[in-house]
Amino acid sequence: MAVYGLACVFLYVVPAIVFLLPTSLVSAELASGWSGGVYRWVGEGISDKAGFLAVWCQFAMTIFYYPTLLGYVASTFAYVINPSLASNGLYTAIIIVTLFWTGVFVSSRGMKAVAGLSSAGLVLGTLIPGVLLIVMGIVFLGQGNASAAPMEFSALLPAWTGIASLVLIVNNFLSYSGMEMNAVHVSSLRKPASEFPRAMFVAMGLVLAIFILPAVAISWVVPADQLSLTAGVMQAFDTFFAYFGFGWATPILALMLIAASLGGMLTWLAGPSKGLLMIGRQDGFLPPALQKLNKHGIQQNILVAQGAVTTLIALLYAFIPEVSSAYWILSVITTQVYLVVYLLMFVAAMRLRRTKPDHPRGYRAPALFLLCWVGLISSVAAFCIGFVPPSQFGGGSVFVYVLIVGGGFGIVGLGVPLLILALRKPSWKQDVTVDPLQELSGQEA
Repeated sequence: MAVYGLACVFLYVVPAIVFLLPTSLVSAELASGWSGGVYRWVGEGISDKAGFLAVWCQFAMTIFYYPTLLGYVASTFAYVINPSLASNGLYTAIIIVTLFWTGVFVSSRGMKAVAGLSSAGLVLGTLIPGVLLIVMGIVFLGQGNASAAPMEFSALLPAWTGIASLVLIVNNFLSYSGMEMNAVHVSSLRKPASEFPRAMFVAMGLVLAIFILPAVAISWVVPADQLSLTAGVMQAFDTFFAYFGFGWATPILALMLIAASLGGMLTWLAGPSKGLLMIGRQDGFLPPALQKLNKHGIQQNILVAQGAVTTLIALLYAFIPEVSSAYWILSVITTQVYLVVYLLMFVAAMRLRRTKPDHPRGYRAPALFLLCWVGLISSVAAFCIGFVPPSQFGGGSVFVYVLIVGGGFGIVGLGVPLLILALRKPSWKQDVTVDPLQELSGQEA
């Protein structure tokens, strides 16, 4: 978002209002009335098949997300060994495939020590680098250096040169996704009706600060036309450290960012597939081969299948000349697949409010139908905008761009789950004597 300079404030705030807020409040109502996550919410509100599609998309988006995350890791690691590699597609593809399969190996053995990396990563890879960027940026400007991006009041609104000039806003929908995970805690509050909305507004403020301030700091020192979508953070650190005479610190910061990203990947890797495994066994939505657990209680076959597809997707970096272009394409597909979950969730919430108005809910979202329609419209708009190539990638074939984005979404996001539903057999449903949720919880313990 730093390519927009000060206008990134506007482009972060708008999706926060029209997407983050509706998803937070609507999912809170659903979570306070129905346990089981999006599968249960969508299943109760629409149908079991729609619930399966929602859970599938929650899982499938990670297939595109991991190459995106690891593409960022590869570009960051380049600043440790050779910065010129940050734009090398073959190098990026090799790093993605190597790190992902290493992650599958670690996760399939149920090594729980990696869970602590997530909390440490928040500090090491997000808060410390973010604060450093902001402080160095303020000192940089305070010493009389000119900003690389316009900082006038008029720059708060992005320059309009057509829809392609604002396409990068789509990535903010992915940045704000996942609030339905936090919604399960609404029932733990003493006064959900007042405390949860207040908590969400505080969270929104913190999230906006974490996103906006470092992005603006990056725009102060790296011109927009030179900014890489995968290596932009390191470009800023490299420039700041060189200016302040701390060039030796660039590799250290790079390793901090890498450790945080890998910790997040390992923590996430086995998570989304657990929900898919649960309904696959309980309601027969997966073939028996994908329902098996290894001796460590991990759904290894699902992880291996995911890894095979992820490897193929990673090759985009090797065959698309611009690493930033491959990164953006995968980000768009990730967002589009995940948006299907929210579209189904909003429809289910409205139907449940109509068909089961008296069902006990610990929290009722204010103006639920308005929130759902705002969320629906904004999600559909973001989905459609994703098919427009950003103005930053001029010169490429629009047809090829749309073909890759549409093909990735169509095959993995819709084609595979529809094929599974078409081939589904009664024998796929397992006669489990233990609730899969309890079994998985026992395995985690």
